Amino acid sequence: MKMSKTADNSTTKNPSLQESIVLQALKENGYTNQRMLSEETELSIGVVNQSLKALEEKGMIDENDALTKEAQKLFKGMRPKNAIILAAGFGMRMVPINLTTPKALLEVKGEPLIERIIDQLHEVGVTDITVVVGFMKESFEYLIDEKGVELEVNDQYAVRNNLYSLGLVMEKIGNTYIVPGDIWCAENPFSKDELYSWYMVSEELDDISDVRVNRKKQLVRVKEGELGNKMIGLSYITKDDAVCLTHSMKELIDSGRYDHSFWEEALYKGDRMTVKCRLVPRDEAVEITTYEQLRELDADSDHLKSDAITTIASVFGVKETDVTDIRVLKKGMTNRSFLFSVKGERYIMRIPGEGTDKLINRVNEATVFKTISGLGLCDDPVYIDPKKGYKITKYLDNIRVCDPEDETDLKKCMKLLKKFHDMKLKVDHSFDIFRQIEFYESLWEGKPSIYRDYEKTKSNVLSLKSYIDDSVKPEDRCLTHIDAVMDNFLFYEMPDGSEGLQLTDWEYAGMQDPHVDIAMFSIYAMYDKQEVDRLIDIYFEGKCPKETRAKIYCYVAACGLLWSNWCEFKRALGVEFGEYALRQYRFAKDYYKYAKELMQEL
Repeated sequence: MKMSKTADNSTTKNPSLQESIVLQALKENGYTNQRMLSEETELSIGVVNQSLKALEEKGMIDENDALTKEAQKLFKGMRPKNAIILAAGFGMRMVPINLTTPKALLEVKGEPLIERIIDQLHEVGVTDITVVVGFMKESFEYLIDEKGVELEVNDQYAVRNNLYSLGLVMEKIGNTYIVPGDIWCAENPFSKDELYSWYMVSEELDDISDVRVNRKKQLVRVKEGELGNKMIGLSYITKDDAVCLTHSMKELIDSGRYDHSFWEEALYKGDRMTVKCRLVPRDEAVEITTYEQLRELDADSDHLKSDAITTIASVFGVKETDVTDIRVLKKGMTNRSFLFSVKGERYIMRIPGEGTDKLINRVNEATVFKTISGLGLCDDPVYIDPKKGYKITKYLDNIRVCDPEDETDLKKCMKLLKKFHDMKLKVDHSFDIFRQIEFYESLWEGKPSIYRDYEKTKSNVLSLKSYIDDSVKPEDRCLTHIDAVMDNFLFYEMPDGSEGLQLTDWEYAGMQDPHVDIAMFSIYAMYDKQEVDRLIDIYFEGKCPKETRAKIYCYVAACGLLWSNWCEFKRALGVEFGEYALRQYRFAKDYYKYAKELMQEL
């Protein structure tokens, strides 16, 4: 605890939390009586009385409960200097709102969230404001001229969370408000005076919070299964506490293990936060992270106009407000999907991802579902729209995906896959790997690949086509899933309690050599060569001819280049896939060599 000198040279400690609250109330409103002070601070009269005595002993107030020069000096040293607004993320949990507007620019009561935050900061004299942007960063450019802010760009927003965003400007922290760009506060949460570092949480409890307020008004980590106080994300950090915070942030960022962590992780020491709690009523401050939160706050917001919700209401014959329990599911490589409830039943709606209209033929997809209907490969969609790409399916209880390291899972999945292949189903469209490689490349619009040796790698992969063509007879071709990866094999609980298995996401399916599905599973699981061979042996029950294994190696190389090109296209749209993209390109290079080596043995 820091020590300070009063006018009479006595040594005194800085005020405690409760004393600081009382001192701040005295500065703002002056002293009338202890009852009024109790109402203003929401502290008991007993606590107020004790705090006044302590403040007088510490030289912060005089015998008339007026602030001393020592108190004025304290306030001046703690006064807010600047603010950092974090607004770089995707806002994936806002589905089904189309991601054409960054979350910080969503309007509540006709006012963009971030503009309200900035105006509230200006009201208390904080004009030095830095906004960390990433997703659709250009949308924030107008704030430079209209609001006088500075923009800092996080170009890794797609693969790193806001710990990294704040890390970009950590040198600016010191008597600083740290503000998430997606909060709405009924009253101005900022002040001209602050006396301590705090972190804001709501009285509302939820099951996703990391922290709860204990009896001593400290912020402690929740235990497993415990509810926590809803984290608002708004904080004030004094210049003294900034030293420890930035040191902790640097350690977390440099470790490389916290890329997906929130900046609040740096506030913890052991099982509790190092800053004080600022507890607010449920409706005083709201972090808007979901569609339903926005709907609850402003039912007339233009951003609630969602074609997806309108479609659901039409399909089930209900009002849009009857579509509830909307929750984002894991973002897929191609689509965004969300869970919702209607009439007491749960469903999943798929919304095509960015640029998907150029990648997927939805009419072909609808044809595939018609072909496999009733064959036990997957549930029939409740609704599918070939034009928009919307698809609604029943939600499966207690679902899990295939564990690519679990041999029992692999055997079950390959058994289902082979059963499907052996049906020899036919459709009128095909999936041509080599044509798709060229097509995805064409979507780069003349820009060169990010890989310096791309042309050589591509030439090597294309040279494998002749071997594939010689190895595959016309009668071998059948309806092939193409995207038969681990995440699309769904284990679920059946009505009798047993475990069922389905193969989902058929949007790439078409006529092809079915052995392509083995290659696709391998590269998505990012298998090494030994694991690829294990999967081949499981599918063929240990009886795979060398010629076929060489052909599958060729497919691994070709499919690696295919999805590498696909990743390059998505990257241009601002969607990053990190290690996955790099590994796909490695598959193209490595398995070209493996295929050539095995061919030489034939």
